[in-house]
Amino acid sequence: MAEVKKTAPGGGGGGWTRFVTVRPRLTLLVALVLTALAVLAGGGVADRMGSGGWEDPAAESTYATEALERRFPGSQPNLLLLVNAGPEGVDAPAAAAEARKLAERLDAEPGVDGVGSYWSTGSPALRSEDGRQAVIAARIAGEEKDAAAVLDRIAPEYRGAHGSVEVSLGGGLAVRHEMQVIIQEDLLRAELIALPLTLVLLVMVFGSAVAALLPLGVGIVAILGTNAALRGITEFTDVSVFAQNLTTALGLGLAIDYALFVVRRYREELAAGADTYTAVRTTLRTAGRTVLFSALTVAVSLAAMLVFPQYFLRSFAYAGIAVVLLAATAALTLLPAALVLLGDRVNALDLRRLLRRRAGRAAGPDGGGNGGSGGEGAGWARAASLVMRRAPVFAVLTTAGLVLLGLPFLGVEFGTADDRQLPVTASSRVVQDQLREGFPGDPGGGITVLAEGEATPAQYASYRERIAALDGVARAEGPVTAAAGGHAYFTVVPEGEAVGAEAQRTVSELRAAPAPFDTSVTGQAAVLVDSKDALAERLPWAAGIVVLVTLLLVFLLTGSVLIPVQAVVLNALSLTAMFGAVVWVFQDGHLAGLLGFTATGDIETTLPVLMFCVAFGLSMDYGVFLLSRIKEEYDATGDHEHSVRFGLRHTGGLITAAAVILAVVMVAIGTSRVTNTKMLGLGVALAVLMDAMVVRSLLVPSVMKLTGRLTWWAPGPLRRFHDRFGISETDPYNHAPTPGVIEVSEELRETASSRSTG
Repeated sequence: MAEVKKTAPGGGGGGWTRFVTVRPRLTLLVALVLTALAVLAGGGVADRMGSGGWEDPAAESTYATEALERRFPGSQPNLLLLVNAGPEGVDAPAAAAEARKLAERLDAEPGVDGVGSYWSTGSPALRSEDGRQAVIAARIAGEEKDAAAVLDRIAPEYRGAHGSVEVSLGGGLAVRHEMQVIIQEDLLRAELIALPLTLVLLVMVFGSAVAALLPLGVGIVAILGTNAALRGITEFTDVSVFAQNLTTALGLGLAIDYALFVVRRYREELAAGADTYTAVRTTLRTAGRTVLFSALTVAVSLAAMLVFPQYFLRSFAYAGIAVVLLAATAALTLLPAALVLLGDRVNALDLRRLLRRRAGRAAGPDGGGNGGSGGEGAGWARAASLVMRRAPVFAVLTTAGLVLLGLPFLGVEFGTADDRQLPVTASSRVVQDQLREGFPGDPGGGITVLAEGEATPAQYASYRERIAALDGVARAEGPVTAAAGGHAYFTVVPEGEAVGAEAQRTVSELRAAPAPFDTSVTGQAAVLVDSKDALAERLPWAAGIVVLVTLLLVFLLTGSVLIPVQAVVLNALSLTAMFGAVVWVFQDGHLAGLLGFTATGDIETTLPVLMFCVAFGLSMDYGVFLLSRIKEEYDATGDHEHSVRFGLRHTGGLITAAAVILAVVMVAIGTSRVTNTKMLGLGVALAVLMDAMVVRSLLVPSVMKLTGRLTWWAPGPLRRFHDRFGISETDPYNHAPTPGVIEVSEELRETASSRSTG
């Protein structure tokens, strides 16, 4: 292999470009040291994360929960001991004595408050209908991580056989803790699945094993760096363990996208005869600018989740912004430095050479009958020409198909995550299933009404009768009063599901019910109502941020008024299949057996917001790659239709390959045993594939054909603004057209040649 001469970098390069190209070994050494430090800093980050975060900290239900925890720990149990006495029943003397002993022992544990049981209260809600099981309820106080540590300490001492009874652990804390453990196990398995598959796909895309390893290295650096960043963030605020799944998915996916784009452009420059330094410099000034721009658009989409109060959503913003910026930084520093050192050896270890030789012998001397006019990406150019010749048909049919796929989302029902997120064999899920099916009420607490203010027994009794008479209330119990007076609480058991539509209506009616004291309502249904209200209040702000910033950034890239609007509308259309599939599969339960989850008839409230921000950002990522090449060629030739063909020819295969690789990573995440993670992984994988294979391939060229040269129009003031502040992929030192002269690209020359010979 002839080695390309590494000419020393000359003038015209920016300071950062000169640093990367002149000191590549120093750049890689610094990166290696920082990565090693990130490994140390990010170790054990999962143990510091939480598995909740769906509550609005400023909501009425949050206030009531915290007040009840301070004054009535027993009213908000998060740990349930399910005591199974067998055929003898829970009222047998031996079983009752053993259960009381367990309750007394639990009450003496440090960090455990509010222990109560069927044997101490006689409450029918704590005894199964067949009399074989009963519940000891308690609350482990403190922050989520501290409470989990207490659970880890005491669980082995209580789980299992105790005399004549068998004890299992359930409750909200046990469910969340087991979910956290399962997520960590599933994430490790997803990484073991995704990494080798990704490497195989990269080898297929690049041919060269050396080139294939570069994107994978960038992804690993981004993931390790993000884990370190999240470890630091946990020192100041709560972070959801679910965010680690996004770190892995975006760390690999976006790093591979950016590295694919950079390496592809570098290899194009080498093939055109540039030396190593010139190729790297040109790549950074063209593809590098696009990568920076793309990273910014994705980061903005993810940053929109910061407007929501739930730390579950905010955690994905922390992780997403960090991994996007780190992936872009690595792609624009480590990757160019490695390319400088490799030179044309980036094409070494071409594993497809043997296949090409065999294909050449089978196809004859022309290597497949291309006649010399095909070349890489010719199929995408022909497809673009076909789509533009029938632009109205493709635009209408594609749009109608996407809208049809999204129709199931019109029937969406929002709910809250519970134990049914876990696999049916999970120990805490087994306990909760038994409580749900065998007990007359919800031992973990239904709806709780906190009463604050002095009141007489008669006033308390009157209020209880009033709320017990409300539609949808199965029974009302209480009050339980504080020793100091002035505080009490009532327990309301709703009819039907604990967080169903009826229970949510009951929450609203309880809040509207007149009372001689101040009341605040909490419980799972109240938390859901408040969460939905918080999302509805902040959603317009989040959507506005995403749309407005996207419009601005795409305008800065293209200088067009119409293209940014097209980008927003087409990106939204690319998400319809994902949202429709989420409802059809995960809410309605189609394919539940095949995918291994339990359909609950609703979708967790925050998931659609999260999936929108992630998928919209990724769609913009691919959109920027395509638009940047179309814009670059349009600036050089002024030929609109040719520029669209050129853009698809040079990015169609790249975007498709990147989408397939990212989909593989997301599907690996989607193998999780936790339903929300499965939904996120599989849903985003579908959105990415639809965007790359349908929207970018069919809808974008057909719409751009219909809008014609109007596509590039902008009023004078905006045009001047773009000329001054806009972003361009054109390399001002190597590729800027001579004023007054339109450059004729290779593709135009090929087209003209084929027409003349025809």
